[in-house]
Amino acid sequence: MQRKRYSQEFKDQIVKESLEVGNAAIVARKNDLSANMVSRWVREHKNHNSIGIGPIPVRIGPYNQSAKALESENEKLKKLLGEKDLEIAILKDLVKKTNPQFKIK
Repeated sequence: MQRKRYSQEFKDQIVKESLEVGNAAIVARKNDLSANMVSRWVREHKNHNSIGIGPIPVRIGPYNQSAKALESENEKLKKLLGEKDLEIAILKDLVKKTNPQFKIK
């Protein structure tokens, strides 16, 4: 049985997708590849970047966003989610107090 060889462009595409998704196993399964091989490609990519080889740009939507902008957006979304959870808890409490016959999970 012959070993299959993949082009560098294909590997870069798989690494980029794996970094975007954050899970090499999912990307591997989707592309009929070994999860260990995809993880190795990601690890090698990270090692090459640490010695000065440029990173694969990660595209999110139509624009490239810096890590700082993504972190900022993530914090805003976490805050918004927390506020919504608090609002739901308050409304559930209100329903319990005004209508004790209703069963709320």
